[in-house]
Amino acid sequence: MARLALLSVSNKTNLIDLARSLVEEFDFDLISSGGTAQALKDAGLPVTKVADYTGSPEILGGRVKTLHPRIHGGILARRDVPQDITDLENNQIRPIDLVVVNLYPFEETIAKPGVTLAEAVEQIDIGGPAMLRASSKNFAHLTVLCDPAQYNEYLEELRQNNGEASLEFRQKAALKGFLHTASYDQAIAQALTCQFASYLAGTQNYNLSGTQLQSLRYGENPHQPAAWYQTGATPTGWAAATKLQGKELSYNNLVDLEAARRIIAEFTDTPAATIIKHTNPCGTALGSSISEAYEKAFNADSTSAFGGIVALNRPIDAATASELTKTFLECVVAPGCEADAQEILGKKSNVRVLILPDLSSGPKETVKAIAGGFLVQTSDDIIADTSQWQVVTERQPTNDELAELLFAWKVCKHVKSNAIVVTSDRTTLGVGAGQMNRVGSVKIALEQAGEKAKGATLASDGFFPFDDSVKTAAAAGITAIVQPGGSLRDKDSIKAANDLGLLMVLTGVRHFLH
Repeated sequence: MARLALLSVSNKTNLIDLARSLVEEFDFDLISSGGTAQALKDAGLPVTKVADYTGSPEILGGRVKTLHPRIHGGILARRDVPQDITDLENNQIRPIDLVVVNLYPFEETIAKPGVTLAEAVEQIDIGGPAMLRASSKNFAHLTVLCDPAQYNEYLEELRQNNGEASLEFRQKAALKGFLHTASYDQAIAQALTCQFASYLAGTQNYNLSGTQLQSLRYGENPHQPAAWYQTGATPTGWAAATKLQGKELSYNNLVDLEAARRIIAEFTDTPAATIIKHTNPCGTALGSSISEAYEKAFNADSTSAFGGIVALNRPIDAATASELTKTFLECVVAPGCEADAQEILGKKSNVRVLILPDLSSGPKETVKAIAGGFLVQTSDDIIADTSQWQVVTERQPTNDELAELLFAWKVCKHVKSNAIVVTSDRTTLGVGAGQMNRVGSVKIALEQAGEKAKGATLASDGFFPFDDSVKTAAAAGITAIVQPGGSLRDKDSIKAANDLGLLMVLTGVRHFLH
């Protein structure tokens, strides 16, 4: 007797080629449901509708089609268990050797603007996941395919193994099936969490799922395997970026690009540029044009800029492209790139140039793995509001000083703690990042700024526990400080600022970054 294949797919890519090979090369009989059966019939292939095979019509507008003992018995039967074979014979059920199934496009549906809850609910597949799980469970006796990318590999398995798929292939395919249903259920749970958020306060479960976009050469170091995953069915964020040129992105590239995106997203009204090394900014600046902003950011620390990651908040023009080609850079990202600029950048073919039209849209939560679990927090996307800041010194800020303080504060937010940033003319002059004590970060930032620290502004991501950093800053020529405040010794720092003629502003918000 011919073997039996059940085909029931939403995504019909390469379906006809697979089905034709099954029938003509390997003598399979085909059963199928709904639109899949019609597609096979239109292609001239012999197919039996599920309703005809089971003797039960589709009901409830198609909500019930494949949920039937003749389907699930044929899928779940163990060929090496005599009672299972007897049950099949007594119920006139044929064992099914191949299940090809993929699921209703739920994620694509909810991604559409204005989709209603009722429309989304109708795209929650029931029969598909049931078949996918059942056939994945019974991998010892049949094969399940849930992705058109598997079809050719499966056919090659049959050609090389006398018409049979190896156990190793079936196991791999079963795992893919379970991962697919897990991802599908997670997408539904996330969508309904948004819809029913008021019912789910204090939920005890947090699930992560993603689809691999590509394997990466390695992770942070060559001995660490790594891969890049996309959340959701519709590409967003870096998955939606267009790479105009350059080598494949690495793990470290992507981490640094995200750090660059977070900084550049702070600035929308004025052309801005940032250069990132190891997730910290070595130069960030505003300018009257994007080329001026980049030049200022580059000159802020031209040594560290070598091999850096550049983010721009305006499309790349020819003038900027010419400047970008003057040094070695790993990546450049911008919301656009003019044709003549692309031609200029093409002369540096190894630099990765990405276009990401929406640089401001990022994750609402951050996840960090720890031994035995992971931590979840909302993203630090609070918008700085200078009207809520407190001027605690006798000297009051001018409008220009307040704008400089805001610039320094926005940059400092994205520097690893303990973070100190020195700026002037909306340009970073010195950055102290990731030190074990705040005084150390102050000294590093001031040393980088050098003589330019005179008349400059200093930002700190956390409060000053003592007045020593204020005195060190004043001695270097700093005239204005912005910090969150909140120390038991705030009065000491404020007194030191007053005694030394400094301006000090407290934001009331801390921006640690670990």
